Amino acid sequence: MTAAPDNTLTLGGLVISSWVYGPLAFVVWVGILWLVEFLVLRRLRMSTSVGAAIARALGLPAALLIFITGLLMLQHLLPLAAGVDAFATGTIKVLLIVLGIVLVDRVIILILDRMAVRFESAELGQGIIRAVTHAVVFIVGVLVLLGTFGISITPLVASLGVASLAVALALQGPLSNLFAGLLILADRSLKVGDFIMLDSGEKGYIEHIGLRHTRVRMLPDDVVIVPNEKLASSTIHNTHLPERPISFWVDVGVHYDSDLEHVERVTLEVARKVLTTVEGAVAEHEPFVRYRQFGDSSINFRVILRVKQYVDKYAVTHEFIKELHARFREEGIVIPFPLRTLDIPDKTADTLRDVFQGRRKPSD
Repeated sequence: MTAAPDNTLTLGGLVISSWVYGPLAFVVWVGILWLVEFLVLRRLRMSTSVGAAIARALGLPAALLIFITGLLMLQHLLPLAAGVDAFATGTIKVLLIVLGIVLVDRVIILILDRMAVRFESAELGQGIIRAVTHAVVFIVGVLVLLGTFGISITPLVASLGVASLAVALALQGPLSNLFAGLLILADRSLKVGDFIMLDSGEKGYIEHIGLRHTRVRMLPDDVVIVPNEKLASSTIHNTHLPERPISFWVDVGVHYDSDLEHVERVTLEVARKVLTTVEGAVAEHEPFVRYRQFGDSSINFRVILRVKQYVDKYAVTHEFIKELHARFREEGIVIPFPLRTLDIPDKTADTLRDVFQGRRKPSD
């Protein structure tokens, strides 16, 4: 089998035109590569979720690449006229640019989808981010395509720059919330399910982190919607970091005549009982007492307890105060009332004394 100068093939004395074996070679080439692509991508889809996502992303670009290589081979084999050859070359250039646009778009969307899986409740893989990504890739691809055909894109780029500036100024608020939301998601210091306390006083569970705002479900089951920009610039207490179990204290005061060793022993016995019986308490935690000040009418101390998460402290505090009050009463430990000393002039004191003893009427 030999190839003649006019791109024909001679096979056993039979001359085969390039217009016959060229399309046949194109079909065989494309068929074989598509079969290989199908087997490779099928194996990827069956491997892991990541492999399946990659297979979905590369399916269309791989098919385009196979088709383009087939066209290049067909162009090389066929004896095309100069005008037709130039048209074929231009068509292949356009297809290569389209391939680049599709490939970049698919890869970026794949990355966004993976980030959406990594960051709980993130909207990175859908909605506005996906739409903006498609638009940017499409615009850049069109500009590259126009430049390939010798069309000046400088005026278009300038117009796009002015339009982008106008849009940015008009959407300054939404864009600031958008980028603040991306920073919150990337930083991962706040996650869905965390119990947080805002510097404005609200506290509750993070229910949703969006691109414009974050929803916080308060303990009474109402929802506070916080703009991401405000959330990113606020001081936030996250009770789930670095871990969910937290320590807290209960303030207690006893009479100055109390035996402090006895008070400490009784208090710790009550604390241990509460930690081992109340749901939400950390049973293995060893409570402790710290005397902290001589108050106006009592010696004050703190009892440090530990719970599995912040909201559990309400039930534990409730039961601890009940148990401690009952035990103090049994042990004769006094929790004093606040005492106030009034400084009354002697003349006024004598008048009040006479009134109380009946020697003088109040009107006198």
